[in-house]
Amino acid sequence: MTERPDCPPALSRDIHFREFVLLCACLMAMNALSIDPMLPALPAIGRDLAIPHPNDRQLIISTYFLGLGVGSLLFGVLSDRYGRKKILGSAMALFILSSIACAGAQSFAMMLIARTCAGFFAGASRVITVGIIRDRFRGDAMARVMSLIFAVFMLIPVLAPSYGQAVLWVAPWRWIFWVLVILATLVLCWMLIRLPETLRPENRMRITAGAIFSAVGTVLRTRHSIGYMMASGVVMSAMVSFILSIQQIFFDVFDAQTFFPLGFAMIAGCMGIGSLINSRLVSRFGARRMSQSALILFILVAAVHLGIILAGAETLVTFMLLQSMTMATVAFTASNFSAISMEPFHRGAGVASSFQAFLTTAVSATLGSLVGRAFDGTTLPFTLGLLVFGSGSLLIVLWAERGRLFTRPNLGALRDPEVDFH
Repeated sequence: MTERPDCPPALSRDIHFREFVLLCACLMAMNALSIDPMLPALPAIGRDLAIPHPNDRQLIISTYFLGLGVGSLLFGVLSDRYGRKKILGSAMALFILSSIACAGAQSFAMMLIARTCAGFFAGASRVITVGIIRDRFRGDAMARVMSLIFAVFMLIPVLAPSYGQAVLWVAPWRWIFWVLVILATLVLCWMLIRLPETLRPENRMRITAGAIFSAVGTVLRTRHSIGYMMASGVVMSAMVSFILSIQQIFFDVFDAQTFFPLGFAMIAGCMGIGSLINSRLVSRFGARRMSQSALILFILVAAVHLGIILAGAETLVTFMLLQSMTMATVAFTASNFSAISMEPFHRGAGVASSFQAFLTTAVSATLGSLVGRAFDGTTLPFTLGLLVFGSGSLLIVLWAERGRLFTRPNLGALRDPEVDFH
């Protein structure tokens, strides 16, 4: 088969496409494993480390996001110069050491420092994995692969709080970190043994200020790239708000501590279902149409939820139902926005992925933390935040698309006939 100039060569035959998807999902799941299992343990961690205010426990999560955003700036750049596999392996090893420090933390300050370091090194698993995927796919093909990976990845949030709660039943909360260390070590070994280097030699970039600024400049000059990165950061603020607030919502608002792992799994499971549906439909309808429709539905659901709260009719059932719908729509936006913003970058994908991850993490962590800190014993601040985030994201998308929604530009170039999804 004649190779198209805009398509990379087929993946090395020592790793099957399904294994590639599963491995990438596990690499990206390191972040979920570093966050979601901690949620049911936050009260116990707060007691042991003498955390004075319940809302301060959120810092164990938000400092991780802080490190993740800063680390995202570095590792994509390094991987564009030295290759994906070498930099990813080194960063994962340092992530494991940081997680060991979390397991042994004897004070709140030590925990926050270790969590920031863990987030910093975990930034590599996020941005380099996206770079690896962009090395292989583009456009709607990349959106489909990202959706498949996200669908597998979402199994972790579904199971993580239950696993965290299970650990608490038989061992202290520190064992949540020790299990993370074991799992991360296994994924690291798998990656080193099975994943081929995906960055072509001719696409390697020298680490110079000029090269980096050139790649970032391309992002900033490309309206749909910077627009969809910003829109992704704003809408993903809903995810950060959810993660920071959900434990207190279940425990303090609905007094449903025992139901928390199952309730969280049900909501997160809807995200996984949404990602799987998107992976089936995005090649047919296009990333823009799927994500923009989902974003409008996100806003409508948040508006209905806010109306129910203001009417005094909020219950655990209404919260579960509407939050599940909201998170399902987020699944359609996340992978598609990422794929759209990365379309121009067959060269410099690591720098572009780093900038994307830094920008989306900085925006989502900042806005999501504001909503989390505003928790007042009700679901009102959280739901109002979702409505604002969805509306803001839609306005940015309208700017990026010059007011035209549901288009599908460069249709032929966005379909990759050499991709075998079976």
